[in-house]
Amino acid sequence: MSIDGDPRDPVYRPGPAPLRSHLPILGGTLEYVENPLATMARRYRDHGPVSELSFLGATWTALLGPDACQIALQNADKAFANGPGWGYLVGPFFDRGLMLLDFAEHHHYRHLMQEAFTRPRLEGYARTLAPLVERGISGWTPDRAFEIYPALKSHTLDLATEVFMGGAEYAEPGEIERVNTAFVDCVQAANGYIRSTAPLPFTKWGRATRGRRLLEEFLRRHLPARRANPGEDLFSALCQVADASGGIDDDDIINQMIFLLMAAHDTTTSTVTSMVYELGRDREWQERCRRQCLELGPSPTLAELEGLTDLDLVMKETLRLHPPVPVLARRAVKDTEVLGVTIPKGRLVSVMPLLSHHMPEYWTDPELFDPERFTEGRREDKSHRYAWEPFGGGVHKCLGMIFANLESKLVLSALLRHFEWSVPLDYVPPMKNDSLPFPGDGLPVSLRPLTPARTG
Repeated sequence: MSIDGDPRDPVYRPGPAPLRSHLPILGGTLEYVENPLATMARRYRDHGPVSELSFLGATWTALLGPDACQIALQNADKAFANGPGWGYLVGPFFDRGLMLLDFAEHHHYRHLMQEAFTRPRLEGYARTLAPLVERGISGWTPDRAFEIYPALKSHTLDLATEVFMGGAEYAEPGEIERVNTAFVDCVQAANGYIRSTAPLPFTKWGRATRGRRLLEEFLRRHLPARRANPGEDLFSALCQVADASGGIDDDDIINQMIFLLMAAHDTTTSTVTSMVYELGRDREWQERCRRQCLELGPSPTLAELEGLTDLDLVMKETLRLHPPVPVLARRAVKDTEVLGVTIPKGRLVSVMPLLSHHMPEYWTDPELFDPERFTEGRREDKSHRYAWEPFGGGVHKCLGMIFANLESKLVLSALLRHFEWSVPLDYVPPMKNDSLPFPGDGLPVSLRPLTPARTG
C-alpha cells in the first residue's frame, strides 16, 4: 500500500478546511472507498490534522495524526461520545454493544464484562480453541490459488460459534451459514448510502435490518441452554456475570453477544488474512515463525502462545500496516477544540489512526514490512504514545484484544505447521473498503503442504 503525497510536508490552513467538492450526498465516500490511506494522506497534506469533510450525507470532522487522535481517544474533557458516532454508521445493528456505550454506563458494562476476559477464562478459551483450530486448518486442501480470505472467514466463524456459544450442535441445518451472512450484512451496512431501518429490498441497511433480527432470534433461543448448562464459552460467562451482578438483563446479554461476535469474528479474520499476505511475501520471516511454532506443537497454552516472540512481532507490524478498523467514529457532545480548531456540539468526528501508522515522522521506511521495528532495541511504536493504536485507545480500548491475539496466533501457528505459502511480490490485493477492509479477490495464495521431514 502506498501513500499518495508526502505527509512530512503538510500545508496547514487555519481553522477547519472547506468542504471539498464532491458528488451530492455521497460526499467523499467514493474517494475513501477507493483508497483510504491515500485519501487521509492528501487531506493531512492539504488541510492539516483537523478538517471538515462530507461523508455519507453528513459533515464530519476528520482527525489525522497521533496528536489529534490522542485528544479524541483520551477524551479528557468528555467531549466525544462513541454511541452517537458509531450509531450513525452501525447503531441499529449493534445497538447497546459495549462500543456504543459511553461514560458511566460504559464503565459499568465494561467492568462487568471484564469477567469474561480474565486470565482463567482466556486459558479456557485457548484449551477449547486449540484442537478446533488444528482440525480445521489441517483439513484444508492445498492449491496454487487457494483463496485464503473466505477459508479463514469460514474457519473463524466456526471457532467463534464454539468458544462464544459452546458449539453449534444445537443449531438447525443451515442456521450457522445464515448467522454468518447476517453478521456480514450488519457490518457492511456501515457504508450504506440509503440509510433507512425499514427492510428495503436491495439495500445494505435493509439486509442488515433483517440480519439483526435473525441474530437476536438465534441468540434468544439458545440463551436458556447456556444458562442452565454453562461451559467455558463466552455466552455462558456473560450469563453467569448477569446472574451474579443483576446488572445485565437478557436483552443486554444478546446485545453484547452480537457486538462481541462481530468484533472477534471480522477483525480476527482481517488480521490473520493480512499476516498470511505479508508472510507470503517474506519467506525469511515465514521460516522464523515456523521454527517457533513447530517447537510448540498442536496444543499450545495461552502462556506458550505469548512466548511466540517472532509471531508477535509479525502480528504487531501487520496491525500497523493493515489495521482491521482504520477509522473510529465519535460525535461531539459539547463544543470543544482539537489543536486549536473548534468542533461544534453535535458534529460527527472521524478519528483516523491508519495514517498515524504510516507517517515517516514516527516510523522508519513506513511502507516496508519490518517486524523488527517492534523489538526492544528499536520500539518505533514508542515514538509517540498514539503512533500505533490498532486496538483504539483510552477507556474504549478493545476489551478483547488479548483474546484476539491468542486466536490469531493459534490459527497462524497451525497454518505454519501444516503448510507453506507464497504470493507474488508485485501482487497487491484489491481491497474493498465499504465496511471493514477485505480483499475483493479472496487473496489467492500458493498453498503447499510441508514435507514430513520439515514437520518433524
